[in-house]
Amino acid sequence: MSLACFITDCGGIQNVTRVLIPDDDLVFEVRDMDLVTAAQQLPSMDDVEEKVCIEINTLLKQVRYKKPATLASADLLAVGKQIASQQRVMAQACEVPTECEFRPQWHIAPPQGLLNDPNGFVFHNGQYHLFYQWSPYSCEHKDKYWAHIVSKDLLGWQRQPLALTPSDWFDSHGVFSGHAVSNGDELMLFYTGNTRIGEQRDRHTTQCLAVSADGVTFDKKGPVVATLPPQVTPHCRDPKVFYHSNEWLMLLGAQREDMRGRLAVYKSNNLHDWHYHGLYGEEMGDLGYMWECPDMFQLNGRWVALIGPQGIESTSPHHTVPHHNGYFDVEWSDGQSMTFSGFKNLDHGFDFYAPQTLATPDGRRVLIGWMGLPDEINQPSIDNGWVHQLTCLRELTYQGDRLIQRPLQELKSMQGAVEEFELNDASRDLGTKSFELKVELQWGSELALFKGSHHELKITLDADIRSLRLDRSQTLIREGDQIRELPLSSSTVTLHILADSSSVELFINDGEYVMSSRVFTPLNATNITLSGCATFSFWRLALPKLNSASSNLKGCE
Repeated sequence: MSLACFITDCGGIQNVTRVLIPDDDLVFEVRDMDLVTAAQQLPSMDDVEEKVCIEINTLLKQVRYKKPATLASADLLAVGKQIASQQRVMAQACEVPTECEFRPQWHIAPPQGLLNDPNGFVFHNGQYHLFYQWSPYSCEHKDKYWAHIVSKDLLGWQRQPLALTPSDWFDSHGVFSGHAVSNGDELMLFYTGNTRIGEQRDRHTTQCLAVSADGVTFDKKGPVVATLPPQVTPHCRDPKVFYHSNEWLMLLGAQREDMRGRLAVYKSNNLHDWHYHGLYGEEMGDLGYMWECPDMFQLNGRWVALIGPQGIESTSPHHTVPHHNGYFDVEWSDGQSMTFSGFKNLDHGFDFYAPQTLATPDGRRVLIGWMGLPDEINQPSIDNGWVHQLTCLRELTYQGDRLIQRPLQELKSMQGAVEEFELNDASRDLGTKSFELKVELQWGSELALFKGSHHELKITLDADIRSLRLDRSQTLIREGDQIRELPLSSSTVTLHILADSSSVELFINDGEYVMSSRVFTPLNATNITLSGCATFSFWRLALPKLNSASSNLKGCE
């Protein structure tokens, strides 16, 4: 049945912000309660279209009706498209980057608002697609959108129209994270739809699908997994879909009812109809109370699963945040069931979460992550209306028992002319905060980056305990941990450093370990100092001119 009569009661489509269908009800959330005429009806009034208003909630700005028996999914989706159109127009004002001294030169950052997880990282029809979680109107975790950028070369990124907005009954409180599948000419986005019901804001999650024939405009199909797995709380999200052993698998990060993180697995033959297969990870015991953002792939003949476990106890007194990141080795049994082993951290810095990977046409496995954490938003950039960025792109290999991460090969095209210099208990002004450094340090050395008169990021190689200490206590950081320590057994320590205005990524011992961090210091804090002696290779970094004019990295849009 048409929903036009309900929408008229609620002040017209411009006044409707959400549609929900909890239980047997139909709920419209509105901007202005004064425009709602349904409030003038008697609660028991019934008309020929079964339109019965049963509640007006002024606190939630919601009008609740009895759900008509003839209500069809197509009718709800049609209203969702109207709401999405309004949301796209409203968000246009947030697509202009604000001026800010902390804005990166070549990392991906939001023009305004809050960025978090990268999503849907995929190569499709000759170009790379990358989406990210975006809250456009504030630097807070509000109703999430999917921003969309594309690239031919993984360097120059062009902004596309918003891919997904929180417009429908199944995702009206956030289009949460997910992955993408290139299926012939179709680009398919799998994501978690998040809704909150009632004054208690009860969480409801479903796994949803949106499809595009042109790679730009996406048609929502609604939930493809509409109910929770057995023994799992509503904390069930972030679908990863891949093909294995002649069928499609969907992995979901999940929280079991006993508050242990696990992976829920669904299977499909056609990407549309999914059946539950099982809950995995029991052999890992109590490894956090929730597992987020799964990814799984084969690398150098080994299967690897990435995961974000929440609630792991840290062995370091300096590491207090509950959000961790890491990977398992995966063993398959007859191609049907999996077991995990050997959890290791993926990044040992302050700011890294929710990574995603893709396979390039030439067979490389490339990773990008969120350089941020879920509970930390009070950073200096919020004074200019934006927060967080993504990491640099990293190539993955498997060597021995460890996943190795190195900067993407294509990033070399950003290098200026190399400069070689030696520091011996001395300092040097680099003249920029966007640079690449390579150096081999002896134990007992101390290197300071982003150094000004009162600020610095300190990297200390403690010879007594053989630990690399990353210390950002003398920066403009407003919240979060200030020290990270990484035990190392090597006789010396090589550092490959990528810096960009307000971030640093340390690739340690040829990518054996990585430490990522946001680093806020004044604009003129461009010196480095070394206690010790070492020879440095230095490059200024900037996007190639052919890419920067059309790149959202240059403007960080």
